[in-house]
Amino acid sequence: MISTAKIFEGSFVPGLGHIKENSGLVKIDNCSDGFYRTGENGVVQILATGDKKVEFIVFENKTLAYVKSAMGYHAYYPVHDVKIQKPLKAVLMDLDGTTVRSEAFWIWIIQQTTASLLDNPSFELEDADLPFVSGHSVSEHLKHCIKKYCPDRTVEEARKFYFEHTHREMQAALEGIGRKNTFVPSPGIKEFLLELKAEGLKLGLVTSGLYEKAYPEILSAFQTLGLGKPEDFYDAIITAGFPLRKGHCGTLGELSPKPHPWLYAEVCRVGLGLDFERRHHIIGIEDSSAGIASIRLAGFAAIGIKDGNIIQSGALGLCNHFCNNFEEVLKIIL
Repeated sequence: MISTAKIFEGSFVPGLGHIKENSGLVKIDNCSDGFYRTGENGVVQILATGDKKVEFIVFENKTLAYVKSAMGYHAYYPVHDVKIQKPLKAVLMDLDGTTVRSEAFWIWIIQQTTASLLDNPSFELEDADLPFVSGHSVSEHLKHCIKKYCPDRTVEEARKFYFEHTHREMQAALEGIGRKNTFVPSPGIKEFLLELKAEGLKLGLVTSGLYEKAYPEILSAFQTLGLGKPEDFYDAIITAGFPLRKGHCGTLGELSPKPHPWLYAEVCRVGLGLDFERRHHIIGIEDSSAGIASIRLAGFAAIGIKDGNIIQSGALGLCNHFCNNFEEVLKIIL
């Protein structure tokens, strides 16, 4: 359950800028690992997103972000000042919920996985679970459900069920017999992408999803949109890679997804060839709290878009702008 205690009333925070009263950020007395405490060693205050996934240790002239990991590998990052400086060079975009409306499907897969762990086909997730089963890595989502609903089971057991359900449903989708409206392009996305292309902006697609689930959905959406192959349209695409499991070679992705900065940093620096010094000419667009935090920690300005979990997760204060649709986003970009 997201805490509503000690709602942050707003001030200037180095790296984050002026925080409004409706930011969703909350004050906490000390960092979760106990290393920093308000009023000690130069710490002015400590803030956290409403879902407590990211904590901000505020000093007089700098801010550190502490990203917690359900898998046990936490990390600190510097919080850089961001701004939108035109002309823009690149636009980086999330997949699930931003480019394609597919979050409900993947949450359903998590629900099915938990039902299998419980051996209870009628199991359903609660509304309070939603901020914790979208926007992060598969293992983070599963870890939340295990901790809450079946603490005697393991992530490894859950991942086995998860991939069984995923492979079955993805195959059904390819055969045209899967769940209807599984991968629906977001309203206005075609016109938005074509306008960005016409302006000569580089485009990067960024997802915490594993390749085997992410690529089929963006391919399906592009077929619907009539935009050809996504790898030809985008200048760079990055996913969380290939799952690490027995009998297969995996790639790094489950411990370094959003809200860590690495996916956005890599698609921009390596995929698009844009170095850190040009970061003010780059923006990221996201619908999830984890994604917004990832963009900000990578050093880019972040535009949030509605219908995700940004407000529910208490991360509105990390958005440089928050828009209702792509028409509003376009006005900011151009």
